[in-house]
Parts: sequence; structure tokens; C-alpha cells
Amino acid sequence: MDPLRAFRTVDDAAAAAVAATMVAAESRLQDIWRHAVIQLLDDYTSALRHQGLEAASAMWADRPRPSGDRRVDAALAALGEYLARRDGRQAPPWVRDPALEAVPWWFVTALKGLHPRALVESPLSFRKRGVFITSGALQRA
Repeated sequence: MDPLRAFRTVDDAAAAAVAATMVAAESRLQDIWRHAVIQLLDDYTSALRHQGLEAASAMWADRPRPSGDRRVDAALAALGEYLARRDGRQAPPWVRDPALEAVPWWFVTALKGLHPRALVESPLSFRKRGVFITSGALQRA
């Protein structure tokens, strides 16, 4: 996949394009968060704004292939559930798989002083999967 093209599905972000390649290259998890998870959020938001809820929801219809890191897979499932709840639609069934849990827990910020804050501020869809983010982690300009 062309790295300058938008993700059309969660699988584009997980296995086919960015995350799996970065996991294999042993990239920092914070970089994978930025280049896969946040880019997917941006592309979803663009699809929602320009093509509507049906097109944006279709990005999450099929379960993505594993990225090679359970924490990344858990974050993608958490994002899928979070966006579904936020936008008033049904979450795709695949996000309910109990295997989509971060082992070990993943605090997206590397700043240990923010970990207690992330424990409290993480949306439920992230917290229950062991992925902890601060309240601003999903806010986009």
C-alpha cells in the first residue's frame, strides 16, 4: 500500500500496510500508535465527514489480520468500539473477541508520570483491553 494513501479499512492499518511492518521492524510502540492508530482515526474521520456514517463504518466491518503485537491489535479493536459508541452505531462483532487484550498492558505515553492519569482517563473501550491513554490522545485538530 502507498504510505501516502488513506487507510480504507482497519486491515490496511493493521497488517497490510503500517502496523505489521513497524512491529516486524521493532519500531517503538508510540510510533506505531501515531502512524497506524491515529492515522486510522484521521482517515475514519475524513470518511465520516465526506462520505457519511455508512462508508466510515464499513472501514471496520471485517476483522483485521494480526499486526504481530497484541497491544496494537487491542488498540485497534478499542478504537473500533470507541468510534462506534461515539457515533451511535453498533460496534463490529470482531471487537468483542476477548483475545484482543493488551498483554502486557500498554500505556501509550512513555511518560511514567502520566500513567496514573491514563488509568483514570482512558475510555472504557481502551481500559477494558489494557490500553491506557490520556484524555487528549484521540483529540484531533
